[in-house]
Amino acid sequence: MEQLMLAPAEGLSGAEAEARRRRGEANTAVRGGSRSYAEILRTNVFSFFNLILFVIGAALLVLERYSDALISVGLGLINAVISAAQEIRAKRKLDRLQLLDRTGVLVVRDGRETEIAPEQVVRGDVLRVRPGDQIVVDGPLLDGGRVEADESLLTGESDPVVKHPGDDLRSGSLCVAGDGHQLARDVGAHSYAGRLTAEARRSTTDKTPLQRSIEFIVRLVMALTALMSGAILGQAVIEGFSVLRVVQITAVLSGLVPYGLFFLIALAYTAGAVRIARHGALVQQVNAVESVSNVDVVCTDKTGTLTTGQLSVEEIVPLADHEYAEVAEVLGAVAHNATTPNLTALALVAALPGEPWRVRDEVPFSSSLRWSGLVAEEGSWVLGAPDALAPRLRFPVPAAEVTSRTDLGLRVLLLARAEDPAAGLRDPHGRPELPMLVPVGLVALADELREDVVETVRRFGADGVRLKVLSGDDPRTVAAIARRAGIEADEPVPGADLDDLDDAALDRVVARTAVFGRVAPEHKERIVRSLRRQGHYVAMIGDGVNDARALKQAQVGVAMRSGSAVTRDVADIVLVDDSFAALPPAQHEGRRIINGIGISLYVFLARVASQGLVILGVTLLGLGFPYSPTQVGLTMFTVGIPTVFLTFWARPTRPDPHLLRNLVRFVVPAAVVTATFGTAVYTALYEMITLGFGSGRTPERIIDEFEQYTGLQSGVDVDFTTASATILAQTGLSTFFCFASFILILFLAPRSRVFGAWTTPGSDLRPALLVGALCLIFAAVLNVPVLWDYFGLMGPSRPVFLVVLPALLFWYATLTVVFRFRLFDRLLGMDPPS
Repeated sequence: MEQLMLAPAEGLSGAEAEARRRRGEANTAVRGGSRSYAEILRTNVFSFFNLILFVIGAALLVLERYSDALISVGLGLINAVISAAQEIRAKRKLDRLQLLDRTGVLVVRDGRETEIAPEQVVRGDVLRVRPGDQIVVDGPLLDGGRVEADESLLTGESDPVVKHPGDDLRSGSLCVAGDGHQLARDVGAHSYAGRLTAEARRSTTDKTPLQRSIEFIVRLVMALTALMSGAILGQAVIEGFSVLRVVQITAVLSGLVPYGLFFLIALAYTAGAVRIARHGALVQQVNAVESVSNVDVVCTDKTGTLTTGQLSVEEIVPLADHEYAEVAEVLGAVAHNATTPNLTALALVAALPGEPWRVRDEVPFSSSLRWSGLVAEEGSWVLGAPDALAPRLRFPVPAAEVTSRTDLGLRVLLLARAEDPAAGLRDPHGRPELPMLVPVGLVALADELREDVVETVRRFGADGVRLKVLSGDDPRTVAAIARRAGIEADEPVPGADLDDLDDAALDRVVARTAVFGRVAPEHKERIVRSLRRQGHYVAMIGDGVNDARALKQAQVGVAMRSGSAVTRDVADIVLVDDSFAALPPAQHEGRRIINGIGISLYVFLARVASQGLVILGVTLLGLGFPYSPTQVGLTMFTVGIPTVFLTFWARPTRPDPHLLRNLVRFVVPAAVVTATFGTAVYTALYEMITLGFGSGRTPERIIDEFEQYTGLQSGVDVDFTTASATILAQTGLSTFFCFASFILILFLAPRSRVFGAWTTPGSDLRPALLVGALCLIFAAVLNVPVLWDYFGLMGPSRPVFLVVLPALLFWYATLTVVFRFRLFDRLLGMDPPS
């Protein structure tokens, strides 16, 4: 390292540079960082759940049961393709991330300046740094140089930083003034920009609460299905079932796994993303539709988020014997005649008129001087920071006039004129120098708040969302702006105060503080981690590269469209209008979608649990198997269609924090009661055929009566009797289950008190209309030969009607009593619902 720091001022020779490049010391662009395409495909397509379905599907294909194979495998494959496509899209964006431009840079090679590509710079090179150049490596500024570096992209600090010989220049910053040479010490992946890029590329997509809950539910159902499969297949082997029958039973059991949930979630996320985009928020990670609905803390930068990045004139204060009109006139003239206007001059130009002056000399503003000036026929005028001009003032400016305004977060500048009208603003060597000055007036400028910020902050507060401001600017200024925006800001905390705190101490500070100033990217990341440790669901809004690490750490990363490309690419959501006013509507849409998915979970699991219990009960009673694979397709009417509509009709209330608990409270009683009546229906219809309608009936009489009621014709044998009993019982069971499933929708979204045993009735008539439509569709299935044959049912049957209708009435009455009096809650010892 010491030898490197003592590198000759003339730089390296071409041979030395080539040797270092071969040793891997070149400024090579960061590569990789995310999962490979093969790994993405393998984990999504060949997941544990999909492998089970693929094995069953392959067996069904061998047996030429093509429709059964499609039903068993189709949804799993679709889900895998959707998930893989989304992850590949995210990978391609992450792999394209580069913090540094790839334009040429000047290096000193063989004693002369040569322009090369940034990736050809090697460790030990000497680079020429000029205004407008981006710094591409880390290293000190060498002797004889002095530059001003804009590090806002890295740190969030809006003012340029003066760099003297020996000071480090960091890759990713921009030289805005000065000239010098830099020694390349850290290059490639070891540079600051390289480390930031590698961190930004790291895939950190969190599973949302709903995704974790559904994964738990699916694993639980898979475990129970596996246990049921073992018992039923063991019985099948003992009874000598055929291979085809065994595979069909396995297909039915695998159909109990609610894979349709994944497809529904993908559909709901996509629709939610479209709706959210209408409010000005572009969703880049589909699960952000749900994540944004759970957010209870929003961390935001100041510039570009709360403020527009522009300044506005707040107040003009004349000093001594000067008049307001005089001060305003000079301020306007100084601003209008500046040839290199900055934000301050632009604000003055927008607020004040200005007469043209014949300017003889101009000293542009720089962060090292902290003042600018004009020499004209009207005199020599200077505008700058009061403390920078104080040593040359003929009399001091009252401190109270300045501090009273800076405490409010205003930027205060002093306008002064040269005591000698003929005095210039430079020394004999042409360097800027202040003459003796007479104070004329103060101008207070405010960061311009976005027009919708106050209302947005109010809406967040009404929704129970807290805001924290993390900025690289002065803490007092940030706190004042936060208060103007409506954010309750007590004593702000500078980032330096966080450096020596352990996690416990940091958590206490973060919990009580709303404003943090002078924070580095590392501080922002630690603050977000602290909030997550405390159980908060965090959204981070930013626009610069300095925000990228915090965006990756938050559950929801939000970027401004006008921000850096790196920040936009790592964000889950991009605000296309640069306004975080789009977030509250996005949160409401997200809550609508998630609540809809929650309702769908009730419908899915009630069906799965009920059918599982019926399969177990009927099989143990020795009455055959109650379903065929084609009958499982009826779930399209009982679950598929209803859940799609219910998902998009849900209300945008806060997500249920006790979803799993409430699922148990609904699904257990619904499944037990429904399975009990379903098993009774199946048993009654099965016994009608196998035992006859009364004692003394012969098999011939049984078949005659079956043909009379069903319209089926066949020869007389025992196999036909069993087959007739099975198809009649399966038809009755499917009919009962379909109508019961439709009525369950009315329990979940009641329109009247008749179905209000589970939840309070609402005013939405659409669920009731949906149930009516589904009943008509299923009635058509039972009456159209092509449809009843496709689903493995028989046509209209009097025995089915006589058994199913009374069962439905008793089932409704029983379930109403169980829900209204919370009988299962009491039986299981569960607390009453809040």
